[in-house]
Amino acid sequence: MNDETPIPALRLGEIGLWNYAPYLMNRIMGRYNASLREEMVGLGLSTPKMRALAVLSVVETPLIRELAVYTVTDPSTLSRALDQLQAEGLIRREADATDSRAVRVVITEAGRAAFDALWPQMAQANARMFRGIPEDERRAFVGTLQKMLTNIRKHEI
Repeated sequence: MNDETPIPALRLGEIGLWNYAPYLMNRIMGRYNASLREEMVGLGLSTPKMRALAVLSVVETPLIRELAVYTVTDPSTLSRALDQLQAEGLIRREADATDSRAVRVVITEAGRAAFDALWPQMAQANARMFRGIPEDERRAFVGTLQKMLTNIRKHEI
């Protein structure tokens, strides 16, 4: 028996947009991405390219399929972004040591420098989202998001 409690099927109009978490999360991420767009364009980055560099700055040499999960990017979109990043010298692809069919992605020094140039804007946008929210509430919120992701994820990462 599963431990999921049935949730009453309210209509969206009964819940309201301001009480519907997916709507709020989409609005927040839309504004976050828009706040970075000008800086990204100035660095020659798109959102998929920025996401790839952000993940690669933290996760060492992921497989391409893992990078697609981490970046929440469609594999074909990620593939085009990686082609561009490689052509620009920001990443390189390497064959996996244990599986010749698998490919790992490595950030280059130029890629790290490009991400480091964008990071202050990303950190500022993150701080702006949490302005006026006490640290304990921020930690609790992030913890809730982590639990939500665990509830719905399809992959271990």
